[in-house]
Amino acid sequence: MANKSDAIKGGLKQKVIFKSLWGIIKHPDKGLILFDTGYTDRFYKETKFYPNKIYAKLTQVTIKKEDEIKSQLNRHSIRVEDIQHIIISHFHADHIGGLRDFPNAILYTTKSAFEQATKIQNYRAFTKGILKGLLPDDIENRTVLIDEQSTSFQNDILGIKYDIFEDQSLYAVPLPGHAAGQIGILLATEKRSYFLIADAAWLKKSYEDMILPNPIVKFFFHNWSDFKVSLKKVHDFHQKYPDTIIIPTHCSETTDLLVNKDFDFNAL
Repeated sequence: MANKSDAIKGGLKQKVIFKSLWGIIKHPDKGLILFDTGYTDRFYKETKFYPNKIYAKLTQVTIKKEDEIKSQLNRHSIRVEDIQHIIISHFHADHIGGLRDFPNAILYTTKSAFEQATKIQNYRAFTKGILKGLLPDDIENRTVLIDEQSTSFQNDILGIKYDIFEDQSLYAVPLPGHAAGQIGILLATEKRSYFLIADAAWLKKSYEDMILPNPIVKFFFHNWSDFKVSLKKVHDFHQKYPDTIIIPTHCSETTDLLVNKDFDFNAL
């Protein structure tokens, strides 16, 4: 729950629900791949005491056990062992809350995102949206740094992009600003192409009309200048490629049309 006027400058001063979603991708060779993991009730444990408690007071998070990623996968007969790859857009709690549920998965992120999440001091971490207790204990042993290990290419608008699996199926696109080292994902199904932009914009109108969030949110942003550059890239990409579906993680106007009760990988 948050104020719409915080998410987009000039927005109505009303409370709106920002869903914390994750994505599942069926790859022809790698199997099922996750893009982020959403919240779990570990958030409550990690924000029980100060200073992390400040995080909880500011975000007003509601988590139902049946909505957690592991529960949703179980309902569709998908075991945690079936998930061998997780792409992390950035390390804010609403994007990595379920990482500990997947002890066998290889994790993919950027060097700057990884280094901030693992090296930032505990007492400062919450100011960057990071709860270090959500990180797997063995994270250093099973993390792939995309920008160091994947082949890079140039996109005419987005700049550099990284071929995550070296097969031109999934490209990681740097979209820093909201968080250190944040990435989005470019992919295409047999029906259409998608651009998962994580928190490079919170609402569709933001990237469509180039409207920034309220400056009050700068407190939790990694770099405001980088955020504006990333948002402009998404805006320009949308202008040139309007048929590509752009998906901000928290924009219900976008995601309500895409989320299905059943995992139908042929529907999108």
